[in-house]
Amino acid sequence: MDRFSFLNAAHTAFFADLYEQYLQNPDSVEPSWRSFFQGFDFGQASYGSDEVGQQVANIASGGSSNGQFSEKTQKEFDVLRLIEGYRTRGHLFTKTNPVRDRRTYSPTLALENFGLASSDLNTVFDAAKIINMPPSTLADIIKHLERVYCQSIGVEYMYIRNPKTQDWIKNRLDLNDNQPNFNADQKKNILKKLNEAVSFETFLHAKYVGQKRFSLEGCESAIPALDALIEAAAEKGVEQFVMGMAHRGRLNVLANIFGKNTQNIFSEFDGKDYDDDMHFDGDVKYHLGLTSDRVTSSGKKINLNLAPNPSHLETVGAVIEGIARAKQDRNHPNDISKVLPIAVHGDAAIAGQGIVYEIIQMANLDGYKTGGTIHLVINNQVGFTTNYLDARSSTYCTDIAKVTLSPVLHVNADDPEAVVHAMLFALDYRMEFGGDVFIDLLGYRKYGHNEGDEPRFTQPKLYKLISKHKNPRDIYAEKLKESGVIDAGYVKELELKYKAKLDENLEESRKKDLTVISPFMQKVWKDFDKVSDEGMLKKIDTTFDKKELTAIAKTICELPSDKKFISKITKIIKDRNNMYFENDNLDWAMGELLAYGSLLKEGYDVRISGQDVERGTFSHRHAVVKVEESEEEVVLLNEIKDKKGNFYIYNSHLSEYGVVGFEYGYALASPNTLTIWEAQFGDFSNGAQIMIDQYISAGEDKWNNQNGLVFLLPHGYENQGAEHSSARMERYLQMCAKHNMYIADCTTPANFFHLLRRQMKSTFRKPLIVFTPKSLLRHPLAVSKIEDLTNGEFQEILDDPNVTDKKAIKTLVFCTGKVYYDIIAKRGELERNDVAVVRLEQIFPLAIEQIKEVIASYPNVNDYVWAQEEPKNMGAYSFMLMNFDLVKLRLASPKAYSAPASGSYERSKRRQANAIAMIFDKTLFQ
Repeated sequence: MDRFSFLNAAHTAFFADLYEQYLQNPDSVEPSWRSFFQGFDFGQASYGSDEVGQQVANIASGGSSNGQFSEKTQKEFDVLRLIEGYRTRGHLFTKTNPVRDRRTYSPTLALENFGLASSDLNTVFDAAKIINMPPSTLADIIKHLERVYCQSIGVEYMYIRNPKTQDWIKNRLDLNDNQPNFNADQKKNILKKLNEAVSFETFLHAKYVGQKRFSLEGCESAIPALDALIEAAAEKGVEQFVMGMAHRGRLNVLANIFGKNTQNIFSEFDGKDYDDDMHFDGDVKYHLGLTSDRVTSSGKKINLNLAPNPSHLETVGAVIEGIARAKQDRNHPNDISKVLPIAVHGDAAIAGQGIVYEIIQMANLDGYKTGGTIHLVINNQVGFTTNYLDARSSTYCTDIAKVTLSPVLHVNADDPEAVVHAMLFALDYRMEFGGDVFIDLLGYRKYGHNEGDEPRFTQPKLYKLISKHKNPRDIYAEKLKESGVIDAGYVKELELKYKAKLDENLEESRKKDLTVISPFMQKVWKDFDKVSDEGMLKKIDTTFDKKELTAIAKTICELPSDKKFISKITKIIKDRNNMYFENDNLDWAMGELLAYGSLLKEGYDVRISGQDVERGTFSHRHAVVKVEESEEEVVLLNEIKDKKGNFYIYNSHLSEYGVVGFEYGYALASPNTLTIWEAQFGDFSNGAQIMIDQYISAGEDKWNNQNGLVFLLPHGYENQGAEHSSARMERYLQMCAKHNMYIADCTTPANFFHLLRRQMKSTFRKPLIVFTPKSLLRHPLAVSKIEDLTNGEFQEILDDPNVTDKKAIKTLVFCTGKVYYDIIAKRGELERNDVAVVRLEQIFPLAIEQIKEVIASYPNVNDYVWAQEEPKNMGAYSFMLMNFDLVKLRLASPKAYSAPASGSYERSKRRQANAIAMIFDKTLFQ
């Protein structure tokens, strides 16, 4: 049968159009057609148009192919298909598993599957030219392809749609048959780092029997690979490295890559207390981070950062991307390649944890991209006790890479030269294309999940193989001995020298009573203070010059006259102008935007991200406005004259977990940036609960890291159902202790203005959780005067401004947030002048002394009420019961419910009305 007879079935015009489309953009046509046209072009180039070209031309003009191409031409096409087969499927047939045979896949790369036979092996084919070989025999072509695609490195990249990127990879792989080509000194350095990795684990295993350390044994070649990466990247201009990794191998990386003093590691193993117990409870040794400076072998000084992390796998991946982006924005805005993120994963975690997908989707987004991350997977082939076949449906744990069309290199961890070679490829790719690249380091885990675990309970066959397997250092040393690079005593000398240093440091560490913990990114934070609750309650000057504020207002209240905007935007900006320059009644959006403008003027950066933040969920912010015809973006805050800071605002993708982690990292690396994450609705923050629990509420206590990230959580009961009423205030308050964060629920634009300014003007940083309004955004009473902004300050407690005779007050109501306006509306309706309402604008830390003064100023009160719109078991009530004992509080709220609010509009209104009524009638109960 004519193997090209399918061309006769194609409509002439269709064929011609498709070929023309291919010539314009090869990536735009379906892969099988693209392969055919590539072969057609190759055939024309090799044989001219007399044979191949004429036959295809005949078909295109309505003729036939005259039955068959010549047998030689067909064979050339078959060889091209074989080459394509190796490129697309060669990774399935590699020697990448060091301890057991790989799974079998079909079809294989056997000649017969490509129309070829063993009788063709000695035939010379011009097709060799496309793999950068001269015309060669089929045997030599296969030998080349086997070495490139089926040895210790398997490469996946043919799904990449950019032909230039594909060609770069193809040409790079063809160099030296994709085999390492290191000189003797480089090989000795690889062996040296391998010895450090192996000896470090052996030493700890002997000295601290049974203690958890989550050893790197089975994947020790990661150490020489990371070392080579850092050395080579510095030569390419990288100045800062930001790494995140889980516990597996972390201590080894800290000691042998980051240069952490092993005396401190040994002190941590000995369980000593910390040298600073005022603000720091600490964490287990394999969660701690470190920042260090290192001088490369060529004399280049580089900065290394290993972010601290919890046991919750993959969370730190988002954090390091935020750290890297902050460093790029602040230090290298014109060359982001100078900061290199490195994410080290476990095989089960990268395949199983959903946050990985959220992070990967950030890679090319304007608000989150970092110029390419190098991903290294420490592939143990087991997740705790779960076999890899039960841990994923995908072929590889790294198949997430295909989301961003990133290349993947699968490497045998027992071949350290191949591992280093792959890492250098990854670096070159990242520096060339600014994209992510993945290395799947296929090894094993020598012990169980931790050193006290018994892995033979669940993988007896695998661990029988592992128990007999040599470590990669000894395997590599034998190879170097056989090739004459080292002599018989070389490794022993390396081992004794390294062990002697460890013994010396162990002895020195045991002379010390305390453990020293070096703060992460200490240079960034050197000018900031550590404070307790009392320090958090001290007043901070947040005033701002009225003349400068007016200049800012003028800028943000005036659209460019040469651009046309939709009428609604024109009206909004005009209304803002009237608020400031005619009515002196500033709404929430004006208070917020003026706060940002004032900070920009003073030299602070402002970064805001989250879903729909540019406009705002409730269409109040409009920090970015669009030109009607072109959709050109106009950011009025960026037009402020002589501003010293930068304003960044980005709509995020539909992610909470990943984006919050990113912004936490950004704030961690840039304390002089007001970094804000806003939830679309406040309750959506529970999608990021792990970040809130492990980082935001506890990061300072565990790792001695301050962080000034701001959460804006829309909160308030406006009869919108269970999902969009409560931001779950009770959960945040439950996590509050000592000095860990601020919780605020403001009711005026001025107080919000000062709250945001205080976040930057203080000499310390704490996370700030703000329950922001919805209906108050446009409430006629929720306004402030210009004077309140310029000369005011943040007020933790707002006494009732409408009370003229405090002696007449019998009932004193405490509340927080929007419910205040509901209460005073009902008070006015009932004409109850014996009731005063006090607002707690800051709920944590509670300003107890201020509250005492307020209570004392009402001498005749005999009824104290805590009022809230949330159900009894939610909101701030339980927190107040635990932390407020100045007076006995009567509760006015809806009953306890499992859902935050009713889905019925009428029922929701009735519950709210009943709660308000309880304030004014003591006889009403829930």
